[in-house]
Amino acid sequence: MNALSNFQILIVDDEPALCRMISDILRDAGFTYMLTAQSCAEARRQFAEWRPDAVLLDVMLPDGDGFSLIEELRRGRDVPILFLSARDADEDRLRGLGLGADDYIAKPFLPRELVLRLTAVLRRAYADRLKCADGLLRLGATTVDWASGTVSRGGTQTALTAKEYALLRKLADNRGHIVTIDALCYAAWGDENFGYENTLMVHIRRLREKIEEEPSRPRYLLTARGLGYKLKREDS
Repeated sequence: MNALSNFQILIVDDEPALCRMISDILRDAGFTYMLTAQSCAEARRQFAEWRPDAVLLDVMLPDGDGFSLIEELRRGRDVPILFLSARDADEDRLRGLGLGADDYIAKPFLPRELVLRLTAVLRRAYADRLKCADGLLRLGATTVDWASGTVSRGGTQTALTAKEYALLRKLADNRGHIVTIDALCYAAWGDENFGYENTLMVHIRRLREKIEEEPSRPRYLLTARGLGYKLKREDS
């Protein structure tokens, strides 16, 4: 599995057609989870709700500008942010980088250039996460092998289904933090995630049967009632 496919990218641009085009470019490159927003207000909501791993941000937006928005987003969480802007004057580039942007890409851009520069930023920002992307997840006496998609405990090995793998990976990537029901449904079912809340509960129950010593009294895969689920850290 391409490790980069697990990253969730928020695309902020006031042109829906451009958002779709960028989503298609990233999907062709192996990315799986893309969110889009056409305004500052929508970007704030998506950023808070979905907790993306990186943001592609336009400068000119209908209800503000990317220069102001990046400062707001940075106060919430420190994630990689790349500007995608038709404003390619030196002063705009310097301003964007001075505000903490990880890169500044001028429109129009080559699809391959966008992918390479985004990938480079992700590899720098998430080096540890990518290093163990095909490694092991340890939950007490339980070991999850990402490469083989199997769970081992007490000499017994069981395989994760594709949905279980996607859900557990999303929880592991955000270990120690609550992952919302919507975000988990998106991780497992993509854009067609509406109405899967009850199915999600079934998958969570089956996951607990595989990773927990006492599934009815989970120690690691915890419920955040009304919000979602959290994979507990060892030292929590």
